[in-house]
Amino acid sequence: MEAAEFNRIAGKYIDVVYRTTLSYCKNKNDAEDAVQNTFLKLLKNDTQFENDEHIRKWLIRSSINECKNMWKSFWHRNVTSFDELNEEPAYIESEKQELFSEVMKLPQKYSTVLHLYYYENYSCKEIADILKISESGVQSRLMRARNILKETLKEAWL
Repeated sequence: MEAAEFNRIAGKYIDVVYRTTLSYCKNKNDAEDAVQNTFLKLLKNDTQFENDEHIRKWLIRSSINECKNMWKSFWHRNVTSFDELNEEPAYIESEKQELFSEVMKLPQKYSTVLHLYYYENYSCKEIADILKISESGVQSRLMRARNILKETLKEAWL
């Protein structure tokens, strides 16, 4: 891949990849490592992408795989971090911070589909393709996640 093309892609999609990895890892340091590894993989990749949307989906899928690989590693299974932070990205508006923090507290399979659906504006079909699960699986996870959030937020307001 040419340097100019790589720089264009990195500049355009680094925020998407970072938000995806942060949503998945729930830890700033791990998310940054996954972003770096994802773009390294892109640099070494010789895939011919059809268009920018193909690149975006590839980057999201690759970043999720990087996060999964990190969590499977010996280091993550046997070490506890001192600063297990639930950092919120700068793009979150102050009135939406509570909702975002509740989304991040959800189990990973729910927070990922919510993130891709609401924050990245993917359809259920596209999320199914990215996560390699059925479309009905995506819809079920979205419904369950919404119900959990509804109950959690209802308790918080009472």
